[in-house]
Amino acid sequence: MKKLFAALLLTPLLALAEEVPTIDTGDTAWMMISTALVLLMTPAGLALFYGGMTRSKNVLNTYAMVFGAFVVAFVVWIIAGYSIAFGVADGGMNKVIGGFSALFLNGVSYEAVNGLGAFPELVFVVFQGTFAAITVAIASGSVIERIKFSTWITFVAIWGLVVYAPITHMVWGGGYLFDLGALDFAGGTVVHMNGGLAGLVLAVLVGKRAGYPKTAMKPVSIILTALGAAILWFGWYGFNGGSAFGANAIAGLAFLTTTIAASIATITWMLLEWYVYKKPTLLGAATGAIAGLVAITPAAGFVDVSGAFIIGIVGAAFAFFGVTVLRKKLGYDDSLDAFGVHFLAGLWGALATGIFALKDTNLLWDGPLKESLSAENVAAGMAPDVMGQFMVQLQSVVVVGLFTLVGTVVVYYIAVAITGGRRVDEDKEVMGLDESVHGERGFNL
Repeated sequence: MKKLFAALLLTPLLALAEEVPTIDTGDTAWMMISTALVLLMTPAGLALFYGGMTRSKNVLNTYAMVFGAFVVAFVVWIIAGYSIAFGVADGGMNKVIGGFSALFLNGVSYEAVNGLGAFPELVFVVFQGTFAAITVAIASGSVIERIKFSTWITFVAIWGLVVYAPITHMVWGGGYLFDLGALDFAGGTVVHMNGGLAGLVLAVLVGKRAGYPKTAMKPVSIILTALGAAILWFGWYGFNGGSAFGANAIAGLAFLTTTIAASIATITWMLLEWYVYKKPTLLGAATGAIAGLVAITPAAGFVDVSGAFIIGIVGAAFAFFGVTVLRKKLGYDDSLDAFGVHFLAGLWGALATGIFALKDTNLLWDGPLKESLSAENVAAGMAPDVMGQFMVQLQSVVVVGLFTLVGTVVVYYIAVAITGGRRVDEDKEVMGLDESVHGERGFNL
């Protein structure tokens, strides 16, 4: 009788203990590995990818811009970016910013468990910080070889707080687009559209490189670019797979769709080059792979094999059009085609997510599509409201595009006012930024 009474007394406590979130070592290990993979993408993958495409006299400066963007953006993320993106709301700005309750990670205990998975909150902080860093680093590809290094670093610091963090909150942190039901698995709008459009805005505001487009500007090493693309592809498994927030079936799905989209996009780009220019190039293959990876990013955990194939093929076609036709028609100097590859492929991927998302409520966040896939609707064989979700996706890309456009212009002029100039003088540009800015050479041949 005493044992039975004791058991009855302990039952509520045991039930309460079961409800307390606990850390799963497997999920934690996967999220830490994913974070390291995403970190590798910026100071190694993107830096080599961009560095190989620039001229020999600017290769070191290009690498420094990407490397500098990573460390500055990450520090800014810890100081205030994470709080603005995922902090507790302060007042009526909850739809746009999270708040300032977690500045310098105030109140985030090392023992706290993240609400999205069974892993520490601090791991989530670092994971998301690597996303913040690579987003602004993407934009550097549009303005290499002429922007002042001090202006660029200042821009990075401010842009991370004024543009990136609020967009992250709106899409992922419980803000306006999240509540609307916008789907973005790993950063089609938050990362690639955002960074690619910011790059175009900067390219227009900073101006064209001296001699562009008449002067030949040959890449220093396509092999370095191909190596960078391979490292980016490797790191992308953390980018997309880690966005499942655990070592689970959705991470496995993201692994598969990521590989499919990148592979078929590479083939698509090579075939397009073969048809248009009669020669498939390694530079084109590397660019096609990145375009496919960008396109599948917002959909990686939401679509199946057929969806991944279509998204990869069309994503490569979008980017190919941007790089080979749109840039020449409009005349802007997007040095390394950040806009053509990241914005256009990311735009297609974000919209395609609304079309090809699977009829599986376990894969989808709250929103119109998930509501249309209630248990009763699935049992009755009802189709999801694809058009409704597509319109949500369309609204999300418009909102992100406008916010990025206006925010980037504002931050650019603030950075120029602080540093006293937008680009290096002509003599330094002709000499090359490696020696004139850094006093070093990328290659001592």
